[in-house]
Amino acid sequence: MESLQVTRLMSCKLSANISHKACSFRPSRQLGFSSLSRRSFQNGKLTVARSDITENGGGFGGLDDSSNSNSIEEEDDEEEEEEEKNGLMLGLDRDDCGSVIALQLIPPSGEVAINSHQDEAADTKGEDEGIEEEKGGEAEIQSRVTYNIVFVTAEAAPYSKTGGLGDVCSSLPGVLAGRGHRVMVVSPRYLNGTSADKNFTGAYDVDRRIKVPCFGEEQEVAFFHEYKKGVDWVFVDHPSYHRPGNLYGDSHGAFGDNQFRFTLLCHAACEAPLVLPLGGYTYGEKCLFLVNDWHAGLVPVLLASKYRPFGIYKDARSILVIHNLAHQGVEPAASFKNLGLPLEWYGALEWVFPTWARTHALDTGEAVNILKGAIVTADRILTVSKGYAWEITTVEGGYGLNELLSSRRIVLNGIVNGIDVTEWDPSSDEHISFHYSADDLSGKARCKTALQQELGLPIRPECPLIGFIGRLDYQKGIDLIRWAIPELMEDNVQFVSEVMLGSGDPLYEDWMRAAEKTYRDKFRGWVGFNVPISHRITASCDILLMPSRFEPCGLNQLYAMRYGTVPVVHATGGLRDTVENFNPYAGDGSGEGTGWTFSPLTKESMLEALRTAIMTYRDHKSTWEALMRRGMQRDFTWETAAIHYEQVFEWACIDPPYIT
Repeated sequence: MESLQVTRLMSCKLSANISHKACSFRPSRQLGFSSLSRRSFQNGKLTVARSDITENGGGFGGLDDSSNSNSIEEEDDEEEEEEEKNGLMLGLDRDDCGSVIALQLIPPSGEVAINSHQDEAADTKGEDEGIEEEKGGEAEIQSRVTYNIVFVTAEAAPYSKTGGLGDVCSSLPGVLAGRGHRVMVVSPRYLNGTSADKNFTGAYDVDRRIKVPCFGEEQEVAFFHEYKKGVDWVFVDHPSYHRPGNLYGDSHGAFGDNQFRFTLLCHAACEAPLVLPLGGYTYGEKCLFLVNDWHAGLVPVLLASKYRPFGIYKDARSILVIHNLAHQGVEPAASFKNLGLPLEWYGALEWVFPTWARTHALDTGEAVNILKGAIVTADRILTVSKGYAWEITTVEGGYGLNELLSSRRIVLNGIVNGIDVTEWDPSSDEHISFHYSADDLSGKARCKTALQQELGLPIRPECPLIGFIGRLDYQKGIDLIRWAIPELMEDNVQFVSEVMLGSGDPLYEDWMRAAEKTYRDKFRGWVGFNVPISHRITASCDILLMPSRFEPCGLNQLYAMRYGTVPVVHATGGLRDTVENFNPYAGDGSGEGTGWTFSPLTKESMLEALRTAIMTYRDHKSTWEALMRRGMQRDFTWETAAIHYEQVFEWACIDPPYIT
């Protein structure tokens, strides 16, 4: 084997037998020497010359056995000699014909650390993987575009939450921040005099006040800020957010000034990137606003009507995220003048109820619809599942906005929500008695026994335990459950439900209490939302029932599958997208699917699906365990959802603003 001395800095002139035109110079990185050069050539660079034209076919780069050493001229003899002592040898391996077949870098002592090609492969495998990983990582960093993202939302857990919206605006911002984006979440600073107020203790007053021109005068709002987990949490403060009750109402119903409260939120959210020096500097005008539901729906209207005409936010984009189209922020037409919008923009929010929906013969049906205004001015529109994106363009699911949404179908997409897999993890959940995983399911049976004992139910491992978690709301299909319970209780099953206190018709709360008395050994109802109980029911039940009339995405079925609880759901919206209907004949007889979907939404259809699931649980244990494991192995992480969101961000920024 021949060798050529290589030092940290090589300066050479081309020998007579190397043509300038035929010689190409490449950085060591392209030749796979980047890892080595970082260690051995930290203050210099290694350049290898390759000649395509040479007078000696056995030579390498014009240097062969007979090459004159004078062809390499030193600029500084003493310095070069010193570097040669510390240099490496570039070894040339030739085949029987004299052709160069390999290079080796060896110390000047002549010792070769790699004695065979097998040893070389083993020794360099980790280094090669590191190089590839480094290249892939650098390419990803170079190609990924980062954005200034502003979430505008009425709720964000753990600061405020009544449902899935709070979960989404809690988890997604942190994941996007972890992917390199700068993220701000703007929501109200609710204070209702309960222990929930302590959630805001980490937020401080940033000493910025703005005047919002709306509702006939200038309203002063303040901003509070907390930086946590890479996210700027900004809370809009105003006395209208300080009152007893939940976020939107109290025991008497929805607050009458919700339009006022969320108009303040939207105006403040538009100003926050411009006036708040978070981390020492503002977000500026080049932002992506993610506006969630009607509460934030005025943001894209304000951008189009009050900012862009004056050259502000001309590079900003707005993306409307519809979590529930049923809530649209509809108020009398006379309230338009209170919104702080130019009068010529009334048409964007104008809404006329059909004749059958008007209250009396003299009612003209004229109103303002904030969500409609967002739909016609947002640059892109998202829903929380692909199925729901289609449903809202139909007469049945569009709530009067289906034609408008159909006209914007080209910018309408659906992305399934993710879940927080650190909070919802059966192998480490602090709220459950025993832990388990897809590899070891034994802890789930023990969780079931613990819940039966906690709720005073007979401990019966062989009895299927069915769960329901949700609001006592018509949307959630609680009426179907009420009608089906007498027939269901004739079977050998147990039923556990957790419903939010005051979340629906008191009639259903009374029914649940009556059912407990009627079916003492089979039925338990928990009235009042409790996070530990939700986790324990999810972990302990064998079946989760979700007969929702419509479900934009749904999170409980995702939690259930994560915990090996098999969902039985109505085939609608996000439920249809996320629950794969069980097929026992697929997969060469091993079966496919993660649960059961049923349609149409009738008591008979629901009971048929439940009975099939119960029969499978009792008579086909191996099939049931395979169902559980498939559900537990599904990927519903926010990281996956965030990649899809970034694609939508890119689409939004490629096109000019929808309204300029």
